[in-house]
Amino acid sequence: MKALETELFFKSLFLNLVLLNVIFFLNVWISPHVSLTETPVINKYLLFFNLSWIITQFGFFSKSFYLGKRFMFRILRISNQMLIFMLVSALSLFFITPETITQTFFFGYWSLFYGAELLVYLILYSIQKYNCEKGINVNRALIIGFNETGQFFQRLLESNPILGYKFVGFVNNDPTTNPGVLGQPDKLASLIEEHKINTVLVVQSLFQEENTQGYMEICDKLGVRLWLISDNYDRKKRALKKKSVDGLILINPREIPMDYFGARILKRSFDIVFSSAVILFIMSWLLPILAVLIKMNSKGPVFFIQKRTGFNNTIFDCFKFRTMYVNDKADTLQATDNDGRITSIGNFLRKTNIDEFPQFFNVFLGQMSVVGPRPHMLKHTEIYSSLINGYLTRHFVKPGITGWAQVNGLHGETDELWKMEKRVEYDINYMNNWSFWLDVKIVPMTLINKRIYHRFVQMEIPSLVKESVLSDSDNVFKSRHSE
Repeated sequence: MKALETELFFKSLFLNLVLLNVIFFLNVWISPHVSLTETPVINKYLLFFNLSWIITQFGFFSKSFYLGKRFMFRILRISNQMLIFMLVSALSLFFITPETITQTFFFGYWSLFYGAELLVYLILYSIQKYNCEKGINVNRALIIGFNETGQFFQRLLESNPILGYKFVGFVNNDPTTNPGVLGQPDKLASLIEEHKINTVLVVQSLFQEENTQGYMEICDKLGVRLWLISDNYDRKKRALKKKSVDGLILINPREIPMDYFGARILKRSFDIVFSSAVILFIMSWLLPILAVLIKMNSKGPVFFIQKRTGFNNTIFDCFKFRTMYVNDKADTLQATDNDGRITSIGNFLRKTNIDEFPQFFNVFLGQMSVVGPRPHMLKHTEIYSSLINGYLTRHFVKPGITGWAQVNGLHGETDELWKMEKRVEYDINYMNNWSFWLDVKIVPMTLINKRIYHRFVQMEIPSLVKESVLSDSDNVFKSRHSE
């Protein structure tokens, strides 16, 4: 949640600076005291106003972005922020360039800016509140622990719709008639599935190892993010990644590099630049050529669009060039060697991986990344999530066109369980050790070294079983082989 707070802080800073400059030029346009032709004066005003707002937000309003109360208290916060901004900007201009100050222009600008701030915030707050109430693009949150701390976090989530969380209910050990309590911890897995939970917050005064481990295993199995919260922090846990909200400790036991705002900005910037380049310089001429060839080769659409599992277990339309004759098993039956459904042009597209190129549109739209775990068809997500522990945690990041598993030979048909298990192991390793330079390394490995890496399908199964990510892999493999 601290990473989300940082993200919101910088989004707020960016939005306020845009608004500040738009209102400034509007005020110059309507003011008789300053003209657009007075470039030196305008540049000086802009410099000091922008610096003053940055000083105001970083110096006085950077400690916490959360508010425990409703919208009226946000008006007070915005008013305090505007007063400090007025003071900082007035003092800076007065002491540095007093000859440029025009009081009428200043008060007109501050009034317009203040009014615009309130209006824009009210609009954004109302939109986000509506989205939370309707469940649109929100994280559905469940709190384990119906106590004072748990109820505080309920108010925190409900009074901060901009955080993008929708409080669903409590889980509590002791039975209660409160309608907000949905059940007891032993029913956690079924409650998560029934209420489509994305985030679980565990409230305890002192973390009990056996309970915490059990919650983590359930959340990992179901692909749900988990936070541990305590106002009585055990010093023995100090090695865990922790943040503080109003004096309470928040611990993320599954923290990954992509939880940080800066990492997500860097990765998304790379995705936009790379996908834009491919779309403009390759797809612009390749798409019409392949469209004609595919149409001439067999009847059916140019693109094969399939529902696949994406970030946070959301479902999205994954684009590919169609490589098969139209058939009713495309969404359930994986392609195999010498598959009779594959067309002649489709065989070429698959061998060269050109059939995946339309996924750069998915990347540009933000549904995928250039590098990440490969998105699987819904049927495979359903099957393997019940067979492989931690399978759904690979959805904590966006799926990719290529990935760490693929450049290490783990691609193609997964006709045996160990092949998918090993692929998931590499996906989780990538997710836990992500860096920008790792992505930069994987892209050329995909293009150059594809045929250098030997396929794991040619290796002995026992050597892979020993490195299994499944805690009970032997039993799973025995039952699988017996089938």
